[in-house]
Amino acid sequence: MKPLLFISTTLLFLVSLLFSVPAEARTIRTRGYYKPSTGAYVMPHYKTSPNNSRLDNFSTKDNYNPYTGKKGTVNPYR
Repeated sequence: MKPLLFISTTLLFLVSLLFSVPAEARTIRTRGYYKPSTGAYVMPHYKTSPNNSRLDNFSTKDNYNPYTGKKGTVNPYR
């Protein structure tokens, strides 16, 4: 019983560390640039760091952008 308790406690601790990283640590600041195809200027902005998940993006439903305060609206499962 004690080994199972130890394993589950350790796993819970590791998972809590994974989700306790602040959003600012998972973001990348992009510089402003001109789109070559249209010549339109894109203002500097922040975006989430690239990974294989759609669940942690600022625009995903139930998330929010800490820089603009806007809530996400995109369904991550579509």
